[in-house]
Amino acid sequence: MDSVAGQPEDVVRRLRDGMAGGVLSFPLTAFHADGSLDPDGFREYVRGQLAARPGALFPACGTGEFFSLDEDEYRQVVAIAVEEAAGGTPVVAGVGYGWAQAARFARVAEEAGADALLVLPHYLVAAPQDGLVAQLERIAARTSLPLIAYQRGQVAYTAGSLARIARVPGVIGLKDGHSDLDRLQRLTLAAPEDFLFFNGAATAEIQARAYAAVGVPAYSSAVHAFAPEIADAFFAALGADDHGTVDKLLRDFYVPFVELRDLVPGYAVSLVKAAARLRGRPVGPVRAPLTDPGAAHLAGLETLLRTGLDLVGAAL
Repeated sequence: MDSVAGQPEDVVRRLRDGMAGGVLSFPLTAFHADGSLDPDGFREYVRGQLAARPGALFPACGTGEFFSLDEDEYRQVVAIAVEEAAGGTPVVAGVGYGWAQAARFARVAEEAGADALLVLPHYLVAAPQDGLVAQLERIAARTSLPLIAYQRGQVAYTAGSLARIARVPGVIGLKDGHSDLDRLQRLTLAAPEDFLFFNGAATAEIQARAYAAVGVPAYSSAVHAFAPEIADAFFAALGADDHGTVDKLLRDFYVPFVELRDLVPGYAVSLVKAAARLRGRPVGPVRAPLTDPGAAHLAGLETLLRTGLDLVGAAL
């Protein structure tokens, strides 16, 4: 397995090139009906994601239910993603909880051949800025893999803290899930020129134009996890300044999808997984504490999915 561990500048280049050419894929983790990991289903699913040529692959992150995986399952998920990417598409694995546990997962990801790590928000407690910086410093000191910080929930960096973490060896970027564009603009201005930023808001396409206006055009796409045809059509239209197509996809697919997603806590993952199952993808159910959608919401999701696919000329 090819690895670029210890070469963050190469990872930055590959990620920057990937972000310019496609959305970022956050694959779902496949489970059997009894809740056990389904490695074969995950492998098949990841092949489909890679066939759509995303800018990078982020296994075992939020959409991939990182919080429900034990270390052995995590190892299998990351290793399969690395094997299928085969040194082409960059693979960025999620790590999280406190810094000590994040470092354990980082070692597993490094052994599995990941290119970089996405540091998910730490567990439970709010923390001052010095603590947020120290969290990344401690993880970075325990891995040779480059780190991308993820600010969401209780993690939100000030411009001063962003300048500090950008100086930590190995920290190469920031994923933003707060959608506070005033704060984000201040962060981009405080960062070095080669620092990576990308839009990680839930259903990022809704805010893609606004993020691009403050210098952050790259984004992750939950829709890519079940309908890469829709995600890629939106990405292409956005890049071509085809505002008519962008508005139509937002109005007729993305906004209704967000409205359905917001009905139940956890639907940011479980609705995405249900949509993938509707398309015959072997991803299985979500794990508790998430719950799968009921019949009424599934019916609405199927109707919406057909509408979105029809808009881009694809079939269910």
